[in-house]
Amino acid sequence: MAVDLFAGIPVNDYAAALTWYERLLGSPPTFVPNDTEAVWELAEHRHLYIEHRPGRAGHALHTVFVDDFDTRVAGIAERGLEPVSRETYANGVRKATYHDPDGNEIQFGGAPL
Repeated sequence: MAVDLFAGIPVNDYAAALTWYERLLGSPPTFVPNDTEAVWELAEHRHLYIEHRPGRAGHALHTVFVDDFDTRVAGIAERGLEPVSRETYANGVRKATYHDPDGNEIQFGGAPL
């Protein structure tokens, strides 16, 4: 089964969010379809985007599982962002949680060591 994904994140301040997500994701957007949206391709046909939508911001909750968890979290820290929490579940799965300026929650998960 093929899966394509566009996961949206509403933000109040587009410019501030754009800067923050560039730091979180380590690159500028893959493309900018208009002056209120920015899109990052996380993997083939799997995208995360921000959109200026005042009044709806702060309610997104997304988890992205990566195979380079430690490297990813370290890279994000090098770019000046620290997780608000880190967890390791009983089965060894690890999770780092970040909050953007609006309070949207983005988590990175990784398999056990």
